[in-house]
Amino acid sequence: MTEPLLSLTDLTKAYPGVVANDSVSLEIGTGQVHALLGENGAGKSTLVKMIYGLIKPDSGRMKMNGAPFAPSEPRAARAAGVGMVFQHFSLFDAMTVAENIALGMESAPKLGALSAQITEVSEAYGLPLSPDRIVGDLSAGERQRVEIIRCLLQQPKLLIMDEPTSVLTPQEVEILFKTLRKLSAEGTAILYISHKLEEIRTLCDHATILRLGKVVGECTPRDTTASAMAEMMVGKLLQTPTRAVQTAGDIVLSLTALAAPAPNAFGMALKDISLELRAGEVLGIGGVAGNGQDELLAALSGERPVKRGMIDYKGEDIGPLGPTARRMRGLLAAPEERMGHAAAPDMSLTENAMLTGAGRMGLEKRGFLDWAAAKSFAEAVIKRFDVRTPGPGAAARSLSGGNLQKFVIGREVMQNPDVLVVNQPTWGVDASAAADIRQALLDLVRNGAALIVISQDLDELMEISDRFAALNEGRLTAPRLAHGISVEEIGLMMGGAHDMEVAHV
Repeated sequence: MTEPLLSLTDLTKAYPGVVANDSVSLEIGTGQVHALLGENGAGKSTLVKMIYGLIKPDSGRMKMNGAPFAPSEPRAARAAGVGMVFQHFSLFDAMTVAENIALGMESAPKLGALSAQITEVSEAYGLPLSPDRIVGDLSAGERQRVEIIRCLLQQPKLLIMDEPTSVLTPQEVEILFKTLRKLSAEGTAILYISHKLEEIRTLCDHATILRLGKVVGECTPRDTTASAMAEMMVGKLLQTPTRAVQTAGDIVLSLTALAAPAPNAFGMALKDISLELRAGEVLGIGGVAGNGQDELLAALSGERPVKRGMIDYKGEDIGPLGPTARRMRGLLAAPEERMGHAAAPDMSLTENAMLTGAGRMGLEKRGFLDWAAAKSFAEAVIKRFDVRTPGPGAAARSLSGGNLQKFVIGREVMQNPDVLVVNQPTWGVDASAAADIRQALLDLVRNGAALIVISQDLDELMEISDRFAALNEGRLTAPRLAHGISVEEIGLMMGGAHDMEVAHV
């Protein structure tokens, strides 16, 4: 039998109160595309951090090509042939592609020689990239190419990819998959982490499933249904979100020729955005990251002033109003960046509940904050949305990304908004929690609320949206009925095909 490229045997890592990895064993063969699956808190991040040298295991052993492998830091892992592309890019906007790549190399050649290598490797793998471009001017897909090329220049034997398609259009996903298949054919092994199970079925040769830190199963993805893999991940039958068939009501929110300047040198200006939103409907807005999603949410929530245009909410021009006044009227928002924007990292969950719920939930009386009521509100959110935390006194930064996401979305949903604007509602959340969040959003709609859901997860948008539009370079395409629209059409809209013939609703 061929010696595996990487083997893990009884790898264990514990933290106070939790065993993140419990005697985990798996093998990855040369050229194999191996999926690592599990719900939030299953131990995936801990495992790959041990492989990449970011943390040390408490016990167990690793071997690379049959030799002991125990990297003390990422530099040692890279020297042994391990590369990693993180979900969150570590790039400097003001620097060029070549300068960013040089920063991540142990002994980078001179920029001229490096630029030639970047051009050669990027074209060879179907990821064309100009080494002289400023990173701040790149799309999210192009930024991911920078990270991948930086790894490929070091000729890795194993490439770890964490949620690599979360910021890509369908066309960019196809390009990425072609690149990964080429790498696999050349003998590079790929450890692939994703919550998108249909992608796993399309790309991966083998899958290892973690649950509560333990290996609970293995499978061949192409021979296993997405629902079966999801059930192995969570240990129970998944419920598909459902909603009652209903007719949309009156217009509750309308934007007319909305425009706003870019918030900074690398932000995106909003340009002539118009839309109408009715009670009891979901408008899904897709787009590659960096095309105005954050700016649109900020304009709707009242965080940033608009340059021109009108925001009409139930017959009132709310353009001059700030976030608190809009919230009191029933227009709530949940931004994409949960840590630092949606939640204050060092504040407790009770304090974070107070931050947005003080007015609507009656958490203040005659100018004094009612902390007992805030604690009760936080506890209700934790219970309803199954937030895994010691309690409402825990700091926001102590939660895993997925659990903080559940708290942030739950905090807004439980304030019963009339209009809710959410950006990436299930970002970084496992299949079971994502289904629960989508069901909570659909329940709001069933009760008459209107939703704008901004997401890069097209499956999510097609599942819950009544109408679909796309943002590209700060412009919004005309909304189309979501039912019947093809993936190719969605990709074109996301890529800037504003002049497509559309079905106005």
